[in-house]
Amino acid sequence: MPHQTFEEVVLPHLDAAFNYARWLTKNDADAEDVVQDAYVRALRFFSSLRSDDARAWLFTIVRNTWYGRFPQATGAHQPTVYGDMKHDRPDEGLDPEALAMQQQAVEKVKRAVQELPSDFREVIILRELEGLSYKEIAAVVGIPIGTVMSRLARARERLQAILGPSATPLEEPS
Repeated sequence: MPHQTFEEVVLPHLDAAFNYARWLTKNDADAEDVVQDAYVRALRFFSSLRSDDARAWLFTIVRNTWYGRFPQATGAHQPTVYGDMKHDRPDEGLDPEALAMQQQAVEKVKRAVQELPSDFREVIILRELEGLSYKEIAAVVGIPIGTVMSRLARARERLQAILGPSATPLEEPS
């Protein structure tokens, strides 16, 4: 990464790192701590960044920091409702009734995702909210691509079961 600073390469991913940490920890305060520690580590090891994919590199650091801080990270914290997530902005073109229905649907999906085991939750978040490829998820989580695909399939099945039969199937677009 010649001639680029930490601020140019890594800081643009701060919101995404916090969003990912918040889904992992289920708690704003813990997510802030994890991201702060991850950014200190990222700064310290910035010279080790060998690819153009600073986002996946940073997500790996966030994940490792989370596991380091919370080795028994199996959902010990109570879920928190997040009101400021970039991925759930309401469609302002809707009438009040449709807007209320959209907000209810978003909250239902958030609760369903929070119910997933952490290994399923993190691959769903990385794929569906952060838009990472299977290869990038495999690198972040440290598992083979086949395991990523399997976890995504099982996570989608569980979400479908939680959300009920009226929900649209959660499948990868073809």
